[in-house]
Amino acid sequence: MANIEAKTAARRLTLVQTLPTSGARAVAVFENHEGLFLGIPQLARDVAGEAPYMNGGDSDIEAPIYRWQNGGFVEHESLSLPGGEDLEYFEIGSRRFLAAAGIRTGHGPYALDCESIVYERIGHAWVPAQRFATFAAKQWHAFSFDERHFLALAQGVTVEGIEPKHPRQSSIFEWDGERFVPFQTLDGLWGYNFAFVSHDGGHFLAYADHVSGSPVYRWNGTRFDTLQTFTEPGGRAFRFFVSGATLWMVHANLLAHTTLYRFDGERFVAAQTLGDAGGRELCMIDAATGRYLVRVCFITGTPKAPVVVPRSQLFAWRGERFELVEAFATSAATDACSFVVDGTRYLAISNSLSEDIRFRTDSAVYRFDG
Repeated sequence: MANIEAKTAARRLTLVQTLPTSGARAVAVFENHEGLFLGIPQLARDVAGEAPYMNGGDSDIEAPIYRWQNGGFVEHESLSLPGGEDLEYFEIGSRRFLAAAGIRTGHGPYALDCESIVYERIGHAWVPAQRFATFAAKQWHAFSFDERHFLALAQGVTVEGIEPKHPRQSSIFEWDGERFVPFQTLDGLWGYNFAFVSHDGGHFLAYADHVSGSPVYRWNGTRFDTLQTFTEPGGRAFRFFVSGATLWMVHANLLAHTTLYRFDGERFVAAQTLGDAGGRELCMIDAATGRYLVRVCFITGTPKAPVVVPRSQLFAWRGERFELVEAFATSAATDACSFVVDGTRYLAISNSLSEDIRFRTDSAVYRFDG
């Protein structure tokens, strides 16, 4: 740590605001004609007298939505989102949507068969537009190409004694002009995350799964075919980027390490290892001074005996590799999102657990001075 800071004349990340969150699982920054907003899905709140447990708590909770005002975020509205895992904002034409995913309901015992809702902004309210029967939902991911609009769902767990009533596999839906309809079912049983990119005439979709292997799919003209699968368990996140004419990909694995891959035209080939176990999410920042990667670090150990990772990492792109330039304080961080206001860049981070495994932990907004 000391060596990193010694190399850095001035820190690139400066804490400017904390937000009172509870088990925060994601940060979704979006902008429309009403302003700039930050939505934070929350897994659970602490229950008085309950022993610390990262999968405990009261999951019948809401997702606060903040609005940017006078240089910071202020409380604006909220959505009921039990066991909140994700919010995904997207637009189709002039219509504005917010897809919400929750892993469970209740406060013990919990129900993993849930309802995940896609909302549409009507007037100044989020109105349910479509409801999906989901099982341990983790993430929605919206992407488009060739005037087609898709919404991918990462979901599922494999827990002994739990038999889902709702569909359990991760899947892709397509917009038919009025609603999202089933398009393709994937093989994954414990999904976490998607990433999409179009490059050199091709379309690639990466899917991170904890137990089923994490595949990268390529569009064949009618559906997504498996191009390559990373078979190790613990898949959490992918991010694509293009440097020069080359397609690159970063894959975070919670149980192992984060890896940079280079696409050689046929497959993704490992090029660099970035950090040890604990990586959960990735955020690319294309700043005026260059490209940066935020590696969001969560926990090590097991859910019954977790060790909170107290720092996440900022890497700078140098030629054809990343250089670690800063480590900054987080607390079982789960997500990061970069945004710009009046020429100043910021980074929002969701923190999910305190060091003593309590949900009540502030999330944070940093000013990014790249």
